[in-house]
Amino acid sequence: MKNMNTIAAVDIGSNAVRFLISNIEEDSDKKCRKVAFLRVPVRLGEDAFTSGAISPERRFKLCEAMQSFEHLMKAFGVRAYRACATSAMREASNGAEVIAEIKEKSGIDVEIISGEKEAEIIYAAAQPFIASSGGGGEKNALHVDVGGGSTEVVVYAEGRVAESHSFPLGTVRLLNKAVSGEEKDAFKAELREIGGKYSIQRIIASGGNINKAQKLLNKREGEPVSYIELKMLYDMLKKMTFEERIKNFKLNPYRADVIIPALKIFLTISKLCGAPNLIVPQVGLVDGIIAKLYAERACR
Repeated sequence: MKNMNTIAAVDIGSNAVRFLISNIEEDSDKKCRKVAFLRVPVRLGEDAFTSGAISPERRFKLCEAMQSFEHLMKAFGVRAYRACATSAMREASNGAEVIAEIKEKSGIDVEIISGEKEAEIIYAAAQPFIASSGGGGEKNALHVDVGGGSTEVVVYAEGRVAESHSFPLGTVRLLNKAVSGEEKDAFKAELREIGGKYSIQRIIASGGNINKAQKLLNKREGEPVSYIELKMLYDMLKKMTFEERIKNFKLNPYRADVIIPALKIFLTISKLCGAPNLIVPQVGLVDGIIAKLYAERACR
């Protein structure tokens, strides 16, 4: 019988809440296997980035989701978990209060993490792809994660992390016009500086929207997505109405709107840094949490 441990990860994001359960199979070639994944479109950012606080309605929906996750962790026999909240909860004036309510109703401990910590955790899942794409030494790479509330950018040069930035520029924030002109200008100026300072060969792109774009482009796993291909998809989607995107591309309502600003961010970064190709490893914060939990348990 296999020696198996079960671990779980929760990502309380600005657009959605994600939950992942994985099995660690000690005597298997593939050490970590995904066994369950759930995504609940709570969209906390619509509250946090406009009114400055999480509304009672979204607090209720979030707590309901967390209670469900707690039941699933018991059912699957989860031995260790980590739950992280990002941009929306960082900025909500009642973020600490919401975290306390989650603890009271579900028993789940949630930590609010910084943008830099978020990028560090995602790196744990993206690192193998960064190394294989040339970011491990012979080429410089840029890891870009676009979320609902922020965009994390990490520069890899000569096999190490050279710079790390967290920009308050996310899809939900942009949809709600909660990004100032000064913030957009600062973002572009920083990317121009990165492009001039480093010779960026590849962009490692993560986030739900670029994952969906890769699938819409019928790309195989590991196959690069070019700037031209992404621009064509962006232009096609932008011309359509919200309803047409749902009908023609089978997008769910919580993807059909945010995918436009997300692709725009990726295109802007690609252009400013002069990197013509993107690698999409299909990983996110929950995958990084799982990778870190696995590493911690493997070292025991």
